[in-house]
Amino acid sequence: MSQLSLPTTVAFLLYVIIVLAIGVYAYTKTKDASDYFLGGRKLSPLVSAISASASDMSGWILLGLPGYAYLAGLEAAWITLGLMIGVAANWLLMAKRLRIYTEMLDDAVTIPAYLQRRFNDSKVWLKSIAALSILLFFLFYVASGLIAGGKLFNVVFGLDYYIAVFVGVVLILFYTLFGGFLAVSWTDVFQGSLMLIALIAVPVLVIGNIGGVSTAVAQIDAANPQLLNLFTSATGEPLGWLAIISLLGWGLGYFGQPHILARFKALRSADETGVAAGIGVSWASFGYLMAILVGLCGVAYLNEPLADPEKVFITLTSLVFHPLVAGILLAAILAAIMSTVDSQLLVCSAALAEDLYPLLVKKSLSAEKRMQIGRIAVVVLAVVAASLAMDPESKVLDVVSYAWAGLGASLGPAILISLYWRSMTAQGALAGVLVGAVTVIAWSQLSGGLFDLYELVPGFTFASLAVVLVSLLSPAVGDGVGTQFDDMCAKLRDRA
Repeated sequence: MSQLSLPTTVAFLLYVIIVLAIGVYAYTKTKDASDYFLGGRKLSPLVSAISASASDMSGWILLGLPGYAYLAGLEAAWITLGLMIGVAANWLLMAKRLRIYTEMLDDAVTIPAYLQRRFNDSKVWLKSIAALSILLFFLFYVASGLIAGGKLFNVVFGLDYYIAVFVGVVLILFYTLFGGFLAVSWTDVFQGSLMLIALIAVPVLVIGNIGGVSTAVAQIDAANPQLLNLFTSATGEPLGWLAIISLLGWGLGYFGQPHILARFKALRSADETGVAAGIGVSWASFGYLMAILVGLCGVAYLNEPLADPEKVFITLTSLVFHPLVAGILLAAILAAIMSTVDSQLLVCSAALAEDLYPLLVKKSLSAEKRMQIGRIAVVVLAVVAASLAMDPESKVLDVVSYAWAGLGASLGPAILISLYWRSMTAQGALAGVLVGAVTVIAWSQLSGGLFDLYELVPGFTFASLAVVLVSLLSPAVGDGVGTQFDDMCAKLRDRA
C-alpha cells in the first residue's frame, strides 16, 4: 500500500463525487441521439476547446511525454512541435467547415455518416469500413487506457489490478452511459483543468526547490549535456532526418481523430470556431511544453535514475508536495486517462449505433431508439475493452501506437480533402480509408532504413494520393453531388 493511501483516497473520492454529479446533471439535459452523441451542438467555445484538448491528451501527457523528455531531453521538443502544428492546423482547416457541412448534411452525427452523405453514396462500403476502422483502433485504445488506470490504482492506492480495472470501468460507464456527450465534455473541462494545474504546479515547485532555472539547467547539463541539445539523442548521436520527420509527423494524426473532431461538430455556432481555436491551440501547446518541463525537472531533481521513466511525474509529485496536495495532483493522471477513454468509448458507441446497427437491421431508427442502442453499445464495448485489459501483462499497449497512426492515416486524408475538393468521389474516399489503414499496419511490421519512418507519415501520404488518383479515375456517385458541395461552400462564404 502506498504511503499516500489516505490522502489520495480522500482526493480520489472528491474527484469521483464531482464527476458523478456532472454526469447526473448532464443526464437531465440529454433528450435524444443528437444530444447523446453531440450534445445537441450546443457547446460553447471554451468547453469545446478544452474538451478537445483533454480528450486528446490522455494519460500520456502526464506519463508518456514527461517520461520521454526525462530519457531523451530536448529531442522530445520535436514531437511537441509536430503536435502543436497539428492542433493548430486541425482547428484552422477542419473546425468551421466540418461544423457547417455536418449540420447541412441532415445533421450527420458521426464521421462515417458525414462521408456517406457528403458523396450521396447509396452503397454501404464507405460508411461501414470507416465505422469498422474506428471500432478496431479505438477498442484497443480504450483497453490501453483501462490498463493504465488499473496500474495507476495499483501503485497509488494499493488496489488489486483486476479490481482497479473494474472500478475504472464502472466510473467511466456511469457518466458516459447516462450523460453522454455533455457529461463527457463537461467532465473533460474539469479534468483538463486539473491536468493543467498539475503540469504547472510540479515544475514550478521543483525549480523553486532546486534554486531557480539556471541551477536546474546546470544540473541537467551536469547529468547529461546531450539532453539540452535539440539535434542529438541522449547518447550524443545526431538526429537524422527520418527521426525528425517521424517526430514532427505525429501532428498529421489530428485530422483523423473522431473524438477530437466531434468537438468541432458540437460547437453551438460555426462563427465561434475562431475563438475556440485560439483557446484550444493555446491550451494544448502550453500543456505539451509543461509536460516536457516536468521530464527535464526530473533529471535535475532526482539523484537516482528511475527504473520506469514514465513515473517521473508521480515521483516528483510525491516528493515535493504535501501528501494531500500530492493526492489531488495524482488524481490528475486518472483524469487524463478518463478524459480520453470516455470520449473514445462514446465515439465507438456512435459508430455502432448510428452507422453499423441500422445497416444490420436494414431499417431507419428513431432518435430515441438510436440513443437506447448507443447506451447499450457503451456497455458492450466497455466490457469488451475491459476483457482485453484484464491481463496486467497484456501487450495491448504495444498496439496503441497503431491507433493514432491508423485513424490519422485512414480517416484524416478522406475527411480533410472532402472539405475542400468538389470533384472528390466516394470511391476516392473509400480508397483513402483502405490504403491508409493497410499502409500503417504493414509499415509498422517492417524496420530498418526507410521503414524506421513513423508509419503515420507514409500512411497519410499514400492515402492522400489514393483519394486524389481514384477520384480522378472514377465518376461521382449520385446526382447533384457537385452542386451539393457548391451549396455548402456558399453557406461557408456567407458565414465567413
